[in-house]
Amino acid sequence: MLIRKQTRLGLVLMAGINTALLLGCEDRRHGETVAEEATMAATAEQAPGKAPPIPQTGPLAGPRSLQQVGVPAELTRTVTPPDNPQTPEKIALGQKLFFEGRLSPDDTVACATCHDPARAFTDGRPVSIGIHGRAGQRNAPTVLNALYNKTQFWDGRAKTLEEQAAFPIVNSVEMGQPSLDAAVVKIAGIDEYNQAFQKVFGRPVNGPDLLRAIASYERTLVLFDSPFDHFIAGDKNAIDDSAKHGWELFNTQARCNKCHALTETTRDVTNFTDNDFHNIGIGIIRHDVAALARQAEQLLDSGDMAAIDRAAIQTGMSALGRFLITKKEADSASFKTPNLRNVLMTGPYFHDGSQETLWDVMDHYNKGAGLKNPWLDEDIQPLALTERDIDDVVAFLASLTSPDYKELGARELKRQRALAQTSRPQRDTKRAFGPKPSRPKPPHQP
Repeated sequence: MLIRKQTRLGLVLMAGINTALLLGCEDRRHGETVAEEATMAATAEQAPGKAPPIPQTGPLAGPRSLQQVGVPAELTRTVTPPDNPQTPEKIALGQKLFFEGRLSPDDTVACATCHDPARAFTDGRPVSIGIHGRAGQRNAPTVLNALYNKTQFWDGRAKTLEEQAAFPIVNSVEMGQPSLDAAVVKIAGIDEYNQAFQKVFGRPVNGPDLLRAIASYERTLVLFDSPFDHFIAGDKNAIDDSAKHGWELFNTQARCNKCHALTETTRDVTNFTDNDFHNIGIGIIRHDVAALARQAEQLLDSGDMAAIDRAAIQTGMSALGRFLITKKEADSASFKTPNLRNVLMTGPYFHDGSQETLWDVMDHYNKGAGLKNPWLDEDIQPLALTERDIDDVVAFLASLTSPDYKELGARELKRQRALAQTSRPQRDTKRAFGPKPSRPKPPHQP
């Protein structure tokens, strides 16, 4: 990856937000820089035993303006916690920490390692790679619009961005610190951070404030203004007929709205998520989920969230999903419904990064997902979508791409379409147009 150095953070107060949400704005052109283009050309390869290069802060990393078509102003007012109000200085500190490799013991891993601005704050890998080249079990979700999430992580084990920020720092396959205190000691040994913490918080470097700063920066990563947003705002020519038909299918025959809307009767044009958890049939055949649940019982009874985090990221228990948090059998292999904005840029897809293209995703749903899955969500069933229907739903999903990623998104859509023309491992037309298969009973049911 090409390295660029940026020393100035431009920040501006956006008026009209009662909670004084402060977002940084800077002059930046839409699309890719040379470094971003190099990043998108191929996922950065790391040497064996080493973490991938840390992306550099740049135009796509800057805090976003609220003056975008589609931004939910009222919702945005409510998502900043009273105990962590936004300030320009805190946001600037958080952005610096987000790209700070010195949060890891060997200076090689930062938050941005898994959340690269050039990839819509994901990493383009099936599962993330951390310190010493260690691979996790889950795909990195985007940080864009994460401020609206009711819970964080695929299994919802953190309720706030502040809580979320702590887990990767102390996970041995992510940033690798033995404790948050160890990270604090290291950052406190850097004079510029001592000065910044005194200026922002009026006290020395400490764990809670470090997490507050990172979360404050993440709350500025608001990204809307897509062609679809302009279509909903009244510009009927903002998206083409294929995307319009895909939007109709999304809410009807394709049944996407069963999870990607707040209710099944009201179309969601904002975040495309029900803030819930579902078993959609991913990984159920590769993993003996019932056996994993039995193995996890003692761990779950301990209530040790750090141990649960390690199990979710480092072991096969990751496949248990929401069950790791609730201990409810019905939540076995259930994972959070993701926001779909800029989804074209956030592949590979699903919690395990197992699907390469949006066509693979649609094929998975079209055939009705898992046949041997006793916990499969009741709304999963064969969809009988034609190839043209699938193309149209993908066109709609592509219309959710924000201007920052317009050119990169066009190239990614072309790449995925070309791949889908030669490789469709999830396609099963017979099942897609067949009856809904019977579902086996869960192991503990008579």
